[in-house]
Amino acid sequence: MTKKKNKALILASVASMIDQFNLPNISLLQTMGYQVDVACNFKEGNTCSDEEIKLLRRRLHQMGVQCYQIDFARNVTCLKQNMKAFWQVERLLLNNEYAFLHCHSPIGGVIGRIAGKLTGTKVIYTAHGFHFYNGAPVKNWLIYYPIEKCLAHWTGILITINQEDYTRAKAQLKARKVVYVPGVGVDLTKYGSDTAERADLRKALEIPDNMLWVLSVGELIDRKNHEILIRAVACTQDIYLTIAGQGPLLDGLMRLSEKLGVSDRVRFLGFRTDVAKLCENADVFAIPSFQEGLSKALMEGMSCAKPVICSRIRGNTDLIEEGRGGFLFDPKSTEDAANALRQIRNADLKSMGAYNREKIRQYDLNVVMVQMTKIYDEISIGAEE
Repeated sequence: MTKKKNKALILASVASMIDQFNLPNISLLQTMGYQVDVACNFKEGNTCSDEEIKLLRRRLHQMGVQCYQIDFARNVTCLKQNMKAFWQVERLLLNNEYAFLHCHSPIGGVIGRIAGKLTGTKVIYTAHGFHFYNGAPVKNWLIYYPIEKCLAHWTGILITINQEDYTRAKAQLKARKVVYVPGVGVDLTKYGSDTAERADLRKALEIPDNMLWVLSVGELIDRKNHEILIRAVACTQDIYLTIAGQGPLLDGLMRLSEKLGVSDRVRFLGFRTDVAKLCENADVFAIPSFQEGLSKALMEGMSCAKPVICSRIRGNTDLIEEGRGGFLFDPKSTEDAANALRQIRNADLKSMGAYNREKIRQYDLNVVMVQMTKIYDEISIGAEE
């Protein structure tokens, strides 16, 4: 089958992954002369609101991108629904004869690579953080590692975004090529040091002047581990925690803050459209997750020249240097997290923030796009063979 040289597909299990991580890739491909299609589940499983999904579809339409609904299930055990998604992807590849597809997310990566193999379509897969990692549950290794081990053989280019995944992929997985790309990139031009609204913002959020303002951003789910921050705040003084995000754990986390007697120092901000402004005006940025690939939220906090406390996990250790950019802690230890808060409270916040702002230049969007250009050029040459 002769593939159309000017047509590429971006595939992900959910639309929020397109919105949060792939718009720069789409724009890049278009500047390279490709007609770009997007396929994902626009209806279910998204961390974006319904209104945000509508805005995303409108933006993609304005960019000239054709969108396709694929009925992915996010749970790997939903075999019937994911089999339907596989048939949809296979039909899409057969009908459009793409030069290549670039797939994301575990389910999208599995289905995209199988469909790519059966249709003779070249495949790039970006692993946004393998589910098998140092310290991962045994079941993750039993389920996800064998799958990735097999599918790597059908992967033209495997992109990893943190050093732990890159080292493991190079040593243990047999993709045609494994590359390291420093995340999805962060646009440093969007983040400055404008704190003109600092006093008004602190007043609106009821943050006393004598308290250190710690900001955390993320979905309220188990993996993001906001509970440990609330418990750590209860062990410290003069700390005010704000959490921007929504999710199923909201009520439980609010009850926990009340039980621990810190509801006056923990504020849940819900979904916010002004996260950049919050980052620029907070004193400290916090990421307590159990698992990350390479946190875009953390990179944005660093771009705002903020010192950081974060869990000592893969990805975070790529970004934060202990004692220079912030302090790391065991995500399972309340005392360790509380100690990180005590240390950051007494640290030179300005110099730590400046160090992070300088370090994040390595992850600038322009740096990432240069690497992605080379990857797309390489896979497209292979598609012509």
